[in-house]
Amino acid sequence: MSNLAYIEHYTKDDYSLWEGDWELIHGQPYAMAPLPMFNHQYSNGKIHRYIDQQLDNCKGCYTLFETDVEFSNDTVVRPDCMVICYEPIDRVTKTPEVVFEVISKSTAKRDEIIKFDLYEKEGVKYYILVYPDSKKAKLYKLKDGKYIKEGDFSDEKYTFHTTKCDIEFDFDFIWKK
Repeated sequence: MSNLAYIEHYTKDDYSLWEGDWELIHGQPYAMAPLPMFNHQYSNGKIHRYIDQQLDNCKGCYTLFETDVEFSNDTVVRPDCMVICYEPIDRVTKTPEVVFEVISKSTAKRDEIIKFDLYEKEGVKYYILVYPDSKKAKLYKLKDGKYIKEGDFSDEKYTFHTTKCDIEFDFDFIWKK
């Protein structure tokens, strides 16, 4: 008998039966934070509201708030906010073009390492890590299959170029009360 530890490998069928909030990455379950803190939810709401207004004139792009993305049979994640440029039938099964993750202490390593690698491999064009406590966002753009840091943003504007439209985003809006 082998001395190697057995590691469970789950699928989205297993995931669909779980109670509570989970993410499934390469067959491994990750519990989501039970209740996001005020700064997390407030920042995420501001991001969604701003982008949603920017997409009013864009036919075919949508901003989604805490919605599951099924990348594969063993990977289902729930970005804080994302932009997709197609109309899903039931579920989001195609790669988003823009993903925002608002960083909480309990999920920071997952967002900065595991999801960073996942989104890069899945071809998410823009990945933004938002740090509400320091009022800073780190923006990465996919180039030749690798994320290149575009910069740290606090009160600057940046234009995301999706396949169907351009979205000018004002990072200062996230922090305004």
